[in-house]
Amino acid sequence: MVTLVIYDVVDDRVRAKIADACLDYGLTRIQYSAFMGELTQNRSQELILRIRKLLAGNEGQAQCIPVCDKDLRRRTIVGTSPVGS
Repeated sequence: MVTLVIYDVVDDRVRAKIADACLDYGLTRIQYSAFMGELTQNRSQELILRIRKLLAGNEGQAQCIPVCDKDLRRRTIVGTSPVGS
């Protein structure tokens, strides 16, 4: 299933490590603090555990949101983004 990962983290180092984790799991950056891609339920849980460890004791939050195919097809992208270009 497609998974959307969004996060808001104060510490630059932790934020960069979360971005690296998302890339390690094959997700594509769609905004500066947002990634999306196909993950199995097991891989999604692994990524959540990894992010949880990175956030331990740090200020911030991450959300992993499964997106069904029907909703993904209804997605509208407005404008262009220099991220991922």
